[in-house]
Amino acid sequence: MTTRRIFLKNTSLAGLALAGGLPAAAAPQGEDLFKLGIAGYSFVHFKLDESLAMMKKLDVHYLCIKDFHLPYASTDAEIAAFHAKLAQSGVTGYAVGPIYMKTTEEIDNAFAYAKRVGVKLMIGIPNPEHLPYVDKKVREYDIRYAIHNHGPGDKLYPNAITVYNLVKNLDARIGLCFDMGHDKRYGDDPVADLEKYASRIFDIHLKNVTAGTKDGTTCELSRGVIDITAFVRALRKVKYAGCCSLEYEKDMKDPLAGLAESVGYFKGICTASQSSSKKS
Repeated sequence: MTTRRIFLKNTSLAGLALAGGLPAAAAPQGEDLFKLGIAGYSFVHFKLDESLAMMKKLDVHYLCIKDFHLPYASTDAEIAAFHAKLAQSGVTGYAVGPIYMKTTEEIDNAFAYAKRVGVKLMIGIPNPEHLPYVDKKVREYDIRYAIHNHGPGDKLYPNAITVYNLVKNLDARIGLCFDMGHDKRYGDDPVADLEKYASRIFDIHLKNVTAGTKDGTTCELSRGVIDITAFVRALRKVKYAGCCSLEYEKDMKDPLAGLAESVGYFKGICTASQSSSKKS
């Protein structure tokens, strides 16, 4: 049962980190192309310093930047200071968003913001009629644009196929920020959808949900209805090379324990399934 022992060992890593007993070098180093990150919305109730302190405990090093940590009107000096603070914590801000854009002016402002921040990926929610304009801006800025699906109740982009059908004939730099939890809540299969639309998936909001219906809510990765082991296998199958960013919405005013459980579980799944595949 070597695989099981590896799995149990790695699912305990995040708990050790919370106790201050896990050196950074002890984190499992896999060979996967994808990276584990945090979606900035997970820290909506926390200042940047508090958020980075949690990321250090979690041993997670990629952050999707939200405007409550780096406002749209930030000066170049403030942006430089922001990146310096992230670097001191060993964190890279790899994208900005999600950003809602209802007008072409808001699209202009969002692309200008992403350029000043220095990222090459933006998570956006534009009005569908403005997608040709987004296409134009993507070509102008050479910034990838990932549309976020929000599940049942979202009239614009409820699931992966809706986004894909709208962008498949646009510039290849326009794709999907795949929220696997919302996709499941819509009644779809996030593992199958990852494989179907992989060429247009630039970012993943990594989460599990309590049910595959509109009443499903976000929960720790280990406690929901999505098969995370199958999802990891699919990530490897499609050679996904972006971030899988945890978006934890269960206990947003006290997220650390839930995030730690999810980090440990995800790393354990990755390590155990990798070891198993090497033996087979």
